[in-house]
Amino acid sequence: MSGEIIIKIAALGVVIALLNQILKHAGRDDQAFFVTMAGIIVVLTWLIPYMVDLFSSMQDLFGL
Repeated sequence: MSGEIIIKIAALGVVIALLNQILKHAGRDDQAFFVTMAGIIVVLTWLIPYMVDLFSSMQDLFGL
């Protein structure tokens, strides 16, 4: 499962990098910035369940 998320993040990173370069060469720097921010938001939403699991396991480990 964790290998799958790494591949998904890498694939999205490649797509975002290509779109970013295409938009910058076209002179649309603002749209390139928003595409990059959208990619970051998507990756963070993918990582939220893993972070929740991490913090819950930390709470269980330390008995908080």
